[in-house]
Amino acid sequence: MAFKLLLVEDDPEIREIIIDYFIDKSEGALDINTAETGIEGQLKSMDNGYDLVLLDVMLPEVDGFTICRELRVNSDVPIIFITAKHNEHDRLHGYQLGCDDYVTKPFSLAELYAKVTALLRRSKGMVRKETMMSGSITLDPYGCTVYVNDKEVILAPIEFAILKILMESKGKVVSRDSLIIRIWGYDFDGNDRVVDNHIKKLRKALDTSSTQIKTIFKKGYKLEAINEKK
Repeated sequence: MAFKLLLVEDDPEIREIIIDYFIDKSEGALDINTAETGIEGQLKSMDNGYDLVLLDVMLPEVDGFTICRELRVNSDVPIIFITAKHNEHDRLHGYQLGCDDYVTKPFSLAELYAKVTALLRRSKGMVRKETMMSGSITLDPYGCTVYVNDKEVILAPIEFAILKILMESKGKVVSRDSLIIRIWGYDFDGNDRVVDNHIKKLRKALDTSSTQIKTIFKKGYKLEAINEKK
């Protein structure tokens, strides 16, 4: 079985040595597609067919952090950053955006290959829960669909991402700051009112099931099933 990887890297020499090493080492088990710019990587990464994304941070047009943040709205594909940025702040920023691992240039090809194969084994070996349910709401994280009382509800990407996070943390309070970091990123320069505005849109879309989203004063939001104790 061949795994499909996306390598987003603007340095042609680095692209070539990674491709040559990975193809030789995997004996053809890794199929690597490439993107040379941030915009090309942004477009290609939206293809749900990739099993893993190798992502440079410092890219022309759109940086890797932005691509990672957008990917994490609707995708759990494993992401490894490849970057010349060495400081702790940048590494933490990458993890907060949802990357799975981090290698800094210059790097060992053997180490990068080991990280890739380890992530592929874990991600493909996991038993994925196809749907999440809470009361009358059903969410399919991989099909990116939401049903309320068995009727499909169309959500915008940000509302879908918020609902997914709330369902993953069902019964627990999710702060506005946590939602901002996971959806917009650590460097978001707006205020937390943007979360409230999207919660309003989400509640409107959920109609009668909107009562399952509880506002916790000065803390954030919590998702409850209607028949759960408050």
